[in-house]
Amino acid sequence: MTTPKVFFWVQHLLGIGHLKRTAVLARAFQRAGMNVTIVSGGQEVPGLNIGDAKLIQLPPVRAADKYFKVLIDEQDREIDQTFINQRRDILLQIFTREAPDIILTELFPFGRRQLRAELTALLDEAINRHVRPLIISSVRDILVDPPKPERVQEMLVRIEKYYDRVLVHGDPNLIPFGETFRHADQITDRVAYSGYVVDVPQKKINGAGTGEVIVSAGGGAVSEELFRAAMAARIQTSLSDRTWRILAGNSLPQKVFAQLKRDAPEGFVIERARPDFTTMVANCILSISQGGYNTVMEVLAARTRSVIVPYAGGLETEQTLRTRLLQNRNGIRNLPEKALNSRTLASAVEDALSAPAPDATGLKTDGADTSARLIKEWFEHHTRGAS
Repeated sequence: MTTPKVFFWVQHLLGIGHLKRTAVLARAFQRAGMNVTIVSGGQEVPGLNIGDAKLIQLPPVRAADKYFKVLIDEQDREIDQTFINQRRDILLQIFTREAPDIILTELFPFGRRQLRAELTALLDEAINRHVRPLIISSVRDILVDPPKPERVQEMLVRIEKYYDRVLVHGDPNLIPFGETFRHADQITDRVAYSGYVVDVPQKKINGAGTGEVIVSAGGGAVSEELFRAAMAARIQTSLSDRTWRILAGNSLPQKVFAQLKRDAPEGFVIERARPDFTTMVANCILSISQGGYNTVMEVLAARTRSVIVPYAGGLETEQTLRTRLLQNRNGIRNLPEKALNSRTLASAVEDALSAPAPDATGLKTDGADTSARLIKEWFEHHTRGAS
């Protein structure tokens, strides 16, 4: 059997979690003997570990604000129909050139509706091929409720028309997919769970981050409030003699980053996000972060005590729900964003330190390798059916 060629479309608009999870999956697919092409529609992320996968960059877009309604290009201009058409055509050219056996769309059709023109064009091209690729939706554990009920019907229609499988990167023992996609019962024949996709942290003796407090916020586009609260909280905690390291994502504007460095009290290190983040999370004495999928699961896997301040801007509910589900796992403390200040953060730090270390007992956290195994099985079945 020939080596399957995977075409993995992904778009991050505010944070970088979607692209980071895609990178972890891409490495697992390669370990399983697949060739992987990642087609990314967001801003470039330095230091991304994709193994030997190919990364093709579409003209990047990002969200103008926390409501995700307006998309802008690299020059901060709102994208127009000409831009949309040109990006669609580029995507179709890439697809024709790569001629993949398997297509994965990250989050779509459960999200990324603003980019439906390019994606439906891609999927229409795929299903009309003489040899139809296997088509899979790769989706995280928790969805955000669509603002309009008719959007759900759109999702169901697209699943029926285009998709062979829906691969949910979660564990129903923590939260079933139907909790946040209430019509999941209509697509049960397509849905499978991989478990959580975790970039497993590697603790290193005296390695980066040892004994420190690591303060992070993924891509960092909406992180200044958390960073400033941490800067004021350090002196109020029993960790005031430790180094507190703020890792600011590349989406935090340079002007804000520079001001944070100027304002940082003694005992703080302010730097941009690093590719060895998972090692730092494993080595540190405490993590303070937002509640994104990747960071939360890495904290659990590393058994690192943590204070999580889930991002809740705009219409976002995903991080709040995930953090609430995990907050009773010993040394994880949930601090709602609206309650964030230096005093409440310091109190949450002390609570986390006094609790046993958290762990992922009872949760499936081998989601990357399980995803690879499932996709290979589905592809073999798909190939037999097509012959």
